[in-house]
This record gives sequence, C-alpha cells and structure tokens, in this order.
Amino acid sequence: MEKIILYVDDAVYASEQFAELAPDADNVVARHWVLVACAPRMTHRISKWVSHSARENWRAKWFSKVQAQMLPLLERNGGQVTAVLAKGPLTDLTQQLKREHAATHVVDARRPKIGVDLEPVTPDQTPAKQSGWAFPGAVMGMGALLV
Repeated sequence: MEKIILYVDDAVYASEQFAELAPDADNVVARHWVLVACAPRMTHRISKWVSHSARENWRAKWFSKVQAQMLPLLERNGGQVTAVLAKGPLTDLTQQLKREHAATHVVDARRPKIGVDLEPVTPDQTPAKQSGWAFPGAVMGMGALLV
C-alpha cells in the first residue's frame, strides 16, 4: 500500500487540488493517507481576549471539520487515513512522519495566500516566492478602475 503525506489548510482548496492531481481516482489502488491539517495562524495579540484552552478547543473543532470534509474523499477505494494536527515546524513533522509511516510521497495542498510565503514542508522544497507588489498592485488596479 502506497503511503502519502498530505498537507491541508483549507479542505475545499485541497479537494480541488486532489481532483486535479488524481482525475482517475476511481481506478487507483488503495492508499494510506497521512492527513496533516495545518490550522490557520492566530495573531499573538489574540491572547489578550482568548485563553490558551479556548484556542486549543477552536483548533480541535477546526481539525474535526477538515477531517469530516476530507475523509470521504481519501477513503475511496479502501484508502486508510491517519489524521494529524500540525504543531511546530513542518519540515520536522514531515521527517518524523516519514520515519513513522515510511511514506514515499509528500503532497502540499495548502492554499497559497497573497503576500505570505508558506512554510516549506520538506527541507529540499524551496518556498514559493511571491512578488512583494502582488497585493498593492491589485489594490492600485482596483483603485484605477474606480477613478
């Protein structure tokens, strides 16, 4: 059984990426998926209003929602799923999961964000460089349309 580590931060985006990645998923043999959910970051200022236990509770609820959306997709054709909530550096987590599960492939299906460089999931992965002018350029273009 092929073992694949799948990084997800948005279930809808990951489902779209999964459909593009495996269009013939109905004809594929069973796989063991290690679903790694990367919860959205909260600012450090949120600790003024929300306790640590409330933040962890929110992360757990978010994790269960992502699992509910991704499990039917990954369990097709007898696939097995091991779900993990990411904490800490992703490269370290990837190395740990590769040792534990002997996974051969790592798939990064996280949603790219404007103006934010995503943390690499493997040591040899180069972070996708985005232009620092992507967001301001879009705002200026929208402003020009209004004028």
